[in-house]
Amino acid sequence: MTEHAAPSSFPTDPTGLAPCRPSEVVDLSDGETFELEIAPVAKRLGDATVRMLAYNGSIPGPTLRVAQGSEVEVDVVNRGDLETTVHWHGLRLENRYDGTHETQEPIAIGERFPSRLTFPDPGVYWYHPHIREDYGQEMGLYGNVLVVPADPGYWPPAHRELLLTLDDVLVEDGAVAPFSRSETTHAAMGRFGNVLLVGGEPDLALTARLGEVVRLYLTNTANTRVFKVRLPGARMKLVGGDSGRCEREEVVEDVVLAPSERIVVDVLFDRPGRLTLEHLTPERVHPLAAITVSEDPATPSLSRAFETLRRDPELADERRGLGRHVRAAPDKTLAFVAEMDFDADAGAGGPVVYTCPMHPAVVADAPGRCPECGMKLLPEAIVARAAAGHEHGDSHAHADGIEWEDDMVEINRITTPANTRWKLVDRTTGAENEAIAWQFTVGDRVKIRLVNETDSDHPMHHPFHVHGAGRFLTLARDGVVEPNLMWSDTVLVRTGETVDILLDVTNPGRWMAHCHIAEHHESGMMLSFDVTA
Repeated sequence: MTEHAAPSSFPTDPTGLAPCRPSEVVDLSDGETFELEIAPVAKRLGDATVRMLAYNGSIPGPTLRVAQGSEVEVDVVNRGDLETTVHWHGLRLENRYDGTHETQEPIAIGERFPSRLTFPDPGVYWYHPHIREDYGQEMGLYGNVLVVPADPGYWPPAHRELLLTLDDVLVEDGAVAPFSRSETTHAAMGRFGNVLLVGGEPDLALTARLGEVVRLYLTNTANTRVFKVRLPGARMKLVGGDSGRCEREEVVEDVVLAPSERIVVDVLFDRPGRLTLEHLTPERVHPLAAITVSEDPATPSLSRAFETLRRDPELADERRGLGRHVRAAPDKTLAFVAEMDFDADAGAGGPVVYTCPMHPAVVADAPGRCPECGMKLLPEAIVARAAAGHEHGDSHAHADGIEWEDDMVEINRITTPANTRWKLVDRTTGAENEAIAWQFTVGDRVKIRLVNETDSDHPMHHPFHVHGAGRFLTLARDGVVEPNLMWSDTVLVRTGETVDILLDVTNPGRWMAHCHIAEHHESGMMLSFDVTA
C-alpha cells in the first residue's frame, strides 16, 4: 500500500458542511455543565461560501452568560482540523484550565477536555484557541463570556445589551486564503483581512428605538487589525473595558481596540434615521454595521441617567495610592524587537540593492533602515520576487504608532518565523522569549515597563496580553500618567511607545504573557512566568 503524504495546507472546500447558524446567548447557572464543540461549517460571506470553523456551529460561538462568583464546567469536544486547546481570555481562573500547552495536554481530534471556570470579576471576556491561534481565530473560533455583576447597580441603566465581535478575514479566489500546516505565514505584520465582520457578519443590520440606550460590549477578535470605532449620529459613553468599569465614565467620539481588547460603551440613539457603525483609519472609513433608528420611543426614558457620568469607587481608591507606583523604578523592563533576515535569499552575483517594502522609493546600495518608517531595508530582489503576481497594499497606512493596514502585502505573506523573529527581551537579564524566567508571589504588585523599540527591523504596534495570574492597571504612557484607570489584561503599545503597567498578582501557577497579534505569538513572541502561593 502506498503511503500518501499529508496535505501541506488546511482544507478550504465547504462542500457537504453544515451551514453556519446564528450565534446564541446561553445562560449558565452555578454548577451547570455545557458542551462546546469545535467543527467545520460552511459560512456565507457576501457572494462566496467558504469553509470556516465554529464553536457549536456558529461564528462567533455561543455567548456564555454567567453570574459573578459562579462556577461552571465547559466540556470542549474537538472535531476540527488539528489538536487544540481553548484559552479563557481574561478570566482569573485555576491555572490548569488556562488552556495553553503549558497547562494541559492538547485536545486531539475526536477527544474532549472538561474545564472548570470561575468568574470573580464582572465584565466581558472571550475564548479562542491557543495552538495555531493564527489559523483557528481567522477561521472563526472565538466567542464571548459575559459575567453579570453581583451588584445590580454596577453598570448604569440601559434598555438592553448587545455583544459585538470585530474581526476581519482574508478571502482570495472565493475561499479563506490558505494556511500552511507546517508554519505560520504573514509573520511580519500579521494577517490582515479584506472582509470585515461584525458579529460574524459582513453586512450586519441592527435596529434601535428613538431614545434607546444600548450597551455595546465590543471585542476585537482579529488576528492583527486595530479597530477605531465610531457611530456618527448617536452619542457614545465609555463605561468599561477588559475587566469591568472604568474609573470615570466619559462621552467619547470613538474608541480604539487592539486585538483581544474589549470596550464597553453605552449608546444613546437620540435621533431617528439610518446610522452606520464605522471603523475609521487615517485613509478611509469602513462601514461595519447599518443601524436603523425608528421613531418609536423607548421607555422608560434613560436620557438623564445617560448624562450622569459616574465614578468607580474601587478605582478611585487605586488612584489615591497610585503616585508611589508611578514614581517607582520598574521591577521588570520588557522590550519588543523584530529581527528580519532575507540576505541569504538575495541571490548571488553582482551588487545588492536594498529597498523598503513600504516605501519603495527608498533605495540604498548598503544595508540600513528606512528614513520614513525605520524598517530594515531588504534586498530589492526579494521585494521584486514577492511582488510578482500580487497586488500592492494601501500605502502610508501607518499613523499614530499603529499599522492600520498591511503596507507590504507581498513581503508580509512570505514572512515566517524562519526569516522574521519577534522577540520579548528582558532588558535586565538579556533573556528572550521562552528563556525569560520571572518569579512572582501571590499578593505582589509588579511594575512592568513595556518598551516598543524603534531600533527594530520592523517597528510596529503590539497588544501585550497577560494570562490569568492577575489583572493590571496601565500607569503611564511615555511618562504621562494614565487619565482613566481600568482593570485590563491587554494593553496596546504603539510604535516607539513606553508603557508602564502595574500587575496585581492573585493566582498561583505557570502563566503566559505575549503579543496578541496571532502571527507574532505563533512566531515565539511570548514568555512564561511562575507564581507561588
